[in-house]
Amino acid sequence: MALGPRLDLRQSQSLVMTPQLQQAIKLLALSNLEVETFIGEALDANPLLDVGAEPAPPPVEAVEMPEEARRTTLEGSPVDQLIGEGRASDDRPLDIDAGSLDRDRDTGDGELAGNSTSGTADNWASEFRMAGGEAGPGIEDHAGGAASLAEHLQAQVGSEAFNPVEAGIARYIIGLLDDAGYLHAGLAELAADLGVSEDAVEDALLLVQSLDPTGVGARSLSECIALQAREADRYDPCMARLIDNLDLVAKGELARLKRMCGVDDEDFADMLAELRSYDPKPGARFGGEASGAVTPDILVTPRSDGGWDIALNQATLPRLIVNRGYYVELKGTCEDKTSRAWLSEKLADANWLIKALDQRQKTILKVASELVKQQDGFFRHGVSQLKPLTLRAVAEAIGMHESTVSRVTSNKFLNCPRGTYELKYFFSSGVSGAGGEGAASAEAVKAAIRQLIDAEDPKAILSDDALVELLNGKGFALARRTVAKYREAIGLGSSVQRRRQKALAAAR
Repeated sequence: MALGPRLDLRQSQSLVMTPQLQQAIKLLALSNLEVETFIGEALDANPLLDVGAEPAPPPVEAVEMPEEARRTTLEGSPVDQLIGEGRASDDRPLDIDAGSLDRDRDTGDGELAGNSTSGTADNWASEFRMAGGEAGPGIEDHAGGAASLAEHLQAQVGSEAFNPVEAGIARYIIGLLDDAGYLHAGLAELAADLGVSEDAVEDALLLVQSLDPTGVGARSLSECIALQAREADRYDPCMARLIDNLDLVAKGELARLKRMCGVDDEDFADMLAELRSYDPKPGARFGGEASGAVTPDILVTPRSDGGWDIALNQATLPRLIVNRGYYVELKGTCEDKTSRAWLSEKLADANWLIKALDQRQKTILKVASELVKQQDGFFRHGVSQLKPLTLRAVAEAIGMHESTVSRVTSNKFLNCPRGTYELKYFFSSGVSGAGGEGAASAEAVKAAIRQLIDAEDPKAILSDDALVELLNGKGFALARRTVAKYREAIGLGSSVQRRRQKALAAAR
C-alpha cells in the first residue's frame, strides 16, 4: 500500500446534543422551586418573556381505581396556543434516551439513610429520649422563617449593657456554636485567635452560658446538663455525681449509680426523672440556616368516587407567555439585519422555553399518575401496603426511558392526605413473602418491625429470632440478619439496649 496524502469522503451518524436539549434535560431534573429560579433568570435575560395571569388548573383526567390506567393530559393548554407555528407535531411528554448520557441508577432498595450521629451527647440523647417516649424536634420546629440559634443569642447580647470587649468575644463564640448549641473550640485556641487572654475568653463564655436557652455554650454533655441543673437549683453533690457519670446512665447500671450517689430508691428515681427533663441539645429547637419547609411539587387529593386527582403545585410555577405586543413594537424599530436576527433569536428562545416547560409538566404528571396507580395501597392504607417498585417498572408501564423516570423523581416531593413524601420514597426493594408467594416493600417490613417492638412487653423483650418468627406469621420470609439490618436502619436498638431503656423508663 502506497504511503502518501489523499482525500477521503466518509459518511457517519452521531448523536449531538443541542444546547436546547441539554437545557430540557436540566429542567426535567429540577424541582418546582428551582424551576421558579430558572424562570426568573430567563425573564431577566429575554425581554419577550412575561408572566401571565394565574391560569386555571390544567384538566387532569381522574385516576380510576384500580382497573383503569391513570392518565393525565394537558391538551388544550394555552401554552400550545401561544407558540403557534413553533408547536411540534408530535407533542409527547419529554422522554430522553440517555444511551450516551450519564444515567441515574436505581439502587433497588429505596432506603433513605439518615444522618448518623456520634459522640456522647447524641448517644445519651438517643437513650433517654427513646426511654422517656419523647420525640425529637419536628419539622414544624425548623420552619424556614424561624430565627436561628445564633440570631436568638446575638439579640440577647445586643440587648444588655455588657462590657464591649466581653460582648465582642461572646459574639465570636456564638458564631462557633454548632446547631445543638455546643462549643467545640478550646479556650486557649480562642484566645490565640482573638489576641486576648484566656480569662477574657472564659468570662465571655460564661456570658454566653447565661443566655437563653440554658445549656448553650457547653463544651460537653455533662457541662450542658450541669448548667440546666444549676438553673433549676438542683445541682447538689448527688446530682453532680450522677451528671459526671452519664456513661453509666446510658449503660443502665442503675444499682452502681445509686450506690455512688448515696441515695435511696425514691430519691434516685426523682434524680433520673429530673435528669430526663433536661435538654441535651438546647440549640436544636431553633431554625438552622439550611433548614426550610418542604414545598411539594405534586398534589394528590382523593375524589368522592374513589379515584385520585393529581396536579402540579401551580403556586411555585409562574405562567410564562410571549409578550406579542412588545414583539411587534420592537420589530417595527429593527432596521438593520443584526437587530432583526437578535429579535428572532429571542422569540425562538421564548417559544422553546414555554414548550419545554409544558413538556416537563406532562412528563411529571404522567410519572406521578403511574406512581399513584402502582402504590394505591399506600395512599389508601399506609406504609404497610407499600409495594416494591423500581424505576424500570414505571418506565416500562408508561413507555419512557428509565433515566427519564429517574430525573423526574429526583428532588421532587408529593403531597397527599398522608403527608409529604419524596418521590424516591415510593421506590423500594422487595422481600419475598412466606411460602415464596408475593412480595412486600422494605418500608412495609420496617413498619411491621417498629410495630412489634413498640408493642413488646418490657418484661419480655423480643430478640431478633423472636421477631423473625412473628414476621413469618405476618407473611414476611426474612432471615435474622435481614431483620437486624432493618431494625438498625430505623434506629431501634438490640434487645439488650431496649431492655436497658425500658428499665430506665420504669425507674422514673
